[in-house]
Amino acid sequence: MKLDLSPESWGRVIVSTIVGSVVCVIAAFYVDSFNFANMDDAGRLRAILTDALLPVVLAVPIIGFFATKLRELAIANNRLAVYASTDGLTQVMNRAAFSTLVEAYLTEVRTHDLRRRGALLIIDADNFKAVNDRYGHDRGDEALVTIALSIKSMLRAPDIVGRLGGEEFGVFLPGATVEQASRVAERIRESVRDASFNPAGAAHPLSVSVGGAVFENRLPFADLFRLADQQLYAAKHSGRDRVAIVPITGDDALAAA
Repeated sequence: MKLDLSPESWGRVIVSTIVGSVVCVIAAFYVDSFNFANMDDAGRLRAILTDALLPVVLAVPIIGFFATKLRELAIANNRLAVYASTDGLTQVMNRAAFSTLVEAYLTEVRTHDLRRRGALLIIDADNFKAVNDRYGHDRGDEALVTIALSIKSMLRAPDIVGRLGGEEFGVFLPGATVEQASRVAERIRESVRDASFNPAGAAHPLSVSVGGAVFENRLPFADLFRLADQQLYAAKHSGRDRVAIVPITGDDALAAA
């Protein structure tokens, strides 16, 4: 079993304490070694025991204390990073974190000239203003949480989901083809339709429209987003509760540039 030495682990605290204590013992022996020749056997034995035990007695609690505090600081910093990148309501990535992560993927493709493909889906709740107006914003928040959970339940581990703002969500599917992206989008749409939302003791149907763009060419996130957003508009325009997915051709990429 591999020892966990991450900054948040107890393994690092234990290893740091042991290593620090051993270093202190070695340093004590080294400093005292110059006096060993002038000591009798009893004095040399006392010096050796002192050099071995005193640094351990002093170093273990001190180094252990500071190592524990460093662990707590690492945990706190990690939590802050999670909070900073997470939408407080739906517990998916916020827009900044989502766009940064997707742009990093696209930048790697552009930088290393890799023939990677993928898809960006933009998901927007249909007639969401009516939910807020009829039931209030608290119930509207519940609807958003329900939609976010429905989206997440349809995704693979590598897929990325974020709240882009309001009632709009983004999903990035690394490596997805047009067929795969269309299947995921349809599953998301159906999952939202099947979700239970009972704001006033009676079922209120929810639905989403999904627009998506599938790429095999190198392009920036802003251009990919623009093309996916155009498909979302087409899905809305055709009656809502629809999916519209298109591949990005070379001409599309040039037009977006």
